[in-house]
Amino acid sequence: MTELNARIRQTVFGTNSIKTTLLYSALIGVLATQVVGCNRGIKPEVHEPAKLIKLAQPETVLQPTFSVDVGNSKANKKDPLDMQVGFGRSRLVAASRGGTLSAFDLAGKRLWSIDVGEPVTGGVAYDEASQTAVISTRSGKVMAFDAQTGQRRWQQQLSGSVLTPALIKNNRVVLSANDGFLHGLSLQSGQSIWQFATQVPAISVRGSAQPTLLDNDTALLATADGRIHAISIESGIPLWSRRIGLGVGSSEIERMSDVDAKPVVDNNQLFAISYSGQLIGVDLSSRQIMFVNEAASIRSLALTSNLVIATTLEGDIRAYNRNSGELVWQSDALAYRQLTNPVMLGNYLAVGDLEGIVHIFDMNSGEIVSRVQTKGALTSLQVAGNLLMTQSTSGQVTVWQLAR
Repeated sequence: MTELNARIRQTVFGTNSIKTTLLYSALIGVLATQVVGCNRGIKPEVHEPAKLIKLAQPETVLQPTFSVDVGNSKANKKDPLDMQVGFGRSRLVAASRGGTLSAFDLAGKRLWSIDVGEPVTGGVAYDEASQTAVISTRSGKVMAFDAQTGQRRWQQQLSGSVLTPALIKNNRVVLSANDGFLHGLSLQSGQSIWQFATQVPAISVRGSAQPTLLDNDTALLATADGRIHAISIESGIPLWSRRIGLGVGSSEIERMSDVDAKPVVDNNQLFAISYSGQLIGVDLSSRQIMFVNEAASIRSLALTSNLVIATTLEGDIRAYNRNSGELVWQSDALAYRQLTNPVMLGNYLAVGDLEGIVHIFDMNSGEIVSRVQTKGALTSLQVAGNLLMTQSTSGQVTVWQLAR
């Protein structure tokens, strides 16, 4: 560890920042992760998913609102794409991986449905103000649709495919493509306004982090080389770029350092986690690192007023103090069940798995208190108010409401 510490000491967030040592966690078998690069496939170590323990007295936490099949007949169901839905106050827009785009009201009534002509890879980004839904396809096309009618507004060809929903802000559509280019398009016309090239490692995890807001004028984009880039949404001018993930080893596989989890910003604090095993918390007001812990994930973090919660590659769920990084509680009850991102729903924590089960945790004890089931493996959970939304790899979109 001494040699590693000497190699990875670095200044983070500018010249006035403190220096810190990032800790390395040995790479382990990842069931749901595919690795790409140089046309070489890697067979992951296989672990049996943990068997579920029957709940003695399950609580009623979620009530079903509706569930619909958006279709997936043309797509490879083993491809771990994160097909998130787009949603607004009155409607939800979902894309099947096979290429069907559909809109539903919040009671589950289908409003319209169209075939976009090719497989969709990026999920749906939805802008309430302009009633625009944006998707991306396997061939690198980005398409914008009228969310009220389904009519196509524009189409733009990118140099690479996009595997995560766009960020729509300030009349820009911000995307992170799989070839290492970051793009800013005009929301009105789809015209390319700016591009920013990042380093692409020879081997990386198949996937990318969804862009997120640092503030009203700045987007954070995490990339496969272990960095987070802060970029002007309007102009694409890079403001800063710093390394978060750092893999160490003798092979390219061991050195994979992707940041595929969407960085989280809240109350002037930034939290990010890498595939190579670094969970970092940063105080943005002082630009100082609050903590660095050993935790590896490709799933976004969840936050409460005093906790940051991660689902690790092994399937552990860990809750840390968000100021000190101290481990508050940990659960291995869902080990190797290919967990989704954790999300907060009221006073509960929800996590999905490879069998389409959503597990509900008590935040105080870290114990599972309830479960609900959908069809097909889950890759992410989304929350809007008191609604929980999922889309499975089989194309099942399900919405639940918090019961209390």
